Amino acid sequence: MTYELYYWPTIQGRGEFVRLALEEAGADYIDVARESEGVAVMMRMMEHADHLPFAPPFLKDGETIIGQTAAILLYLGARHDLAPKDPAGGLWTHQIQLTISDFVAEAHDSHHPVGVGLYYEDQKQEALKRAQEFRDDRIPKFLHWFETILARNPSGDSYLVGKSLTYVDLSLFQAVEGLSYAFPKAARRALKKAPRVAALHDAVAERSRIKSYLASQRRIPFNEEGIFRRYPELDG
Repeated sequence: MTYELYYWPTIQGRGEFVRLALEEAGADYIDVARESEGVAVMMRMMEHADHLPFAPPFLKDGETIIGQTAAILLYLGARHDLAPKDPAGGLWTHQIQLTISDFVAEAHDSHHPVGVGLYYEDQKQEALKRAQEFRDDRIPKFLHWFETILARNPSGDSYLVGKSLTYVDLSLFQAVEGLSYAFPKAARRALKKAPRVAALHDAVAERSRIKSYLASQRRIPFNEEGIFRRYPELDG
C-alpha cells in the first residue's frame, strides 16, 4: 500500500526527516500537499481525522494516521528495517530521535526566540543573543553527545545504533545539513571536533537512494521559510 505523507509543500522542515526514511526504504509514497489541491486535502484531513494531528507532518498508512515526526519514524523504522528489532534497541533509537527533535527545535528558536507568529525582523535583537548561545554552546554540546554515542556503539562507530543504518542516522544527517546551511561557519567549527558525526553525514549522503533523492526535484531546497534559515548575522 502507498503511504501518504502530509506536510507543507515548499519547505523541508520536519517533514524532511520522514521523506529521508521513506526514500532510503524505497517505499512507495505520495507527498500529498505537493499534488494539485493537496494543501486543501491536508487541511481537511487535519479537521476530520479521528485522531487529530496537531500539525503536519503526519503519515497515513491505510486507515492508520500517525502524527509527530519521532512517532512516524518509530512506525516506519519497525516496518522497513530502519531500527533494531529488539525492544531495548528500538527504545534507544527512539530516544536518540527525540534528542534530535530537541536539537532541531533549538535551531528553529535561534531565529524565532520570542514567538513563532512574529516575523524574524520583529525579534532580530533577541535572535542575535539566542543564536550566539546556540552557536557557542548548544551546537557543540549536541554534536559532542552524538559523537560520544558513535564512539561507544559496541558494533563500531559507523552508525549511531547497531551495525547497520537506522532512521536516526538519516535524521542526524539532515540536522547536519540544516546546520551547514543556516550556520556554515559555526557548523564547520563544531564538526571539526566531531569527526565521527561528519563521517556519518558524508556516508549517508553517498548511499545510493539518498544520493539519488538529493539530486532530484523531490528534495526541496533549504529556504528562509523552514526550520533552518540562513541569516548571516546569526552565524557570528
